[in-house]
Amino acid sequence: MIIDIFQDTVCPWCRIGKQNLLEALKEWKDEPVEIRYRAFQLDPTTPVEGLPFRETMTKKFGSAGTDILPMFGQVEQAGKAAGVPFDFSKVEYMPNTLLSHQLYSLVPREQQAELVEAIYKAYFEDGRNIGDIEVLLEIGETFGLERESTRERLVSKEKLPQVEKDLAFAKEVGITGVPFFIINNKFALSGAQPPHVFVQALEKAKQV
Repeated sequence: MIIDIFQDTVCPWCRIGKQNLLEALKEWKDEPVEIRYRAFQLDPTTPVEGLPFRETMTKKFGSAGTDILPMFGQVEQAGKAAGVPFDFSKVEYMPNTLLSHQLYSLVPREQQAELVEAIYKAYFEDGRNIGDIEVLLEIGETFGLERESTRERLVSKEKLPQVEKDLAFAKEVGITGVPFFIINNKFALSGAQPPHVFVQALEKAKQV
């Protein structure tokens, strides 16, 4: 069974949804499941150098002088329940995520879940700028990616066609929000669903 996860590395609900899926798979005793992480950009217009996080979020969801941190309370509670913490007080950047998608595409599929999680942790817990190639290279090193050769691969955009293919597919099939899960190219569900919903979806997909 194959599950495609369309996600963006600055999407907190994607992190929660991914974690809930992994919890569901601990209960799944049927056929083996392969997860494929697919790229999606919530805001592809974000400049390469990124934007200031609070100012950008205030423009989108608040008003001048508004403290936007309280609006993340629901996310933080859901993250705590799923076992993935968030600290939005440390987040200073709204990065362009194109490079981060290319980074996890450089490792074997069996390493991608952990690398994606490392990117999430760097951003949501440590407040690091995951649009900065130096930050990504440091993360990559912990997964055996040699720094300078990885720099060359990212600068040369080796994996960009693969990322662009994911983005084009998502647009073609009408995916407008993430996380979005496609099981065996037959059954889809969206949002950070609880583990039992994923188990039910796997059962349904098996019967389709």
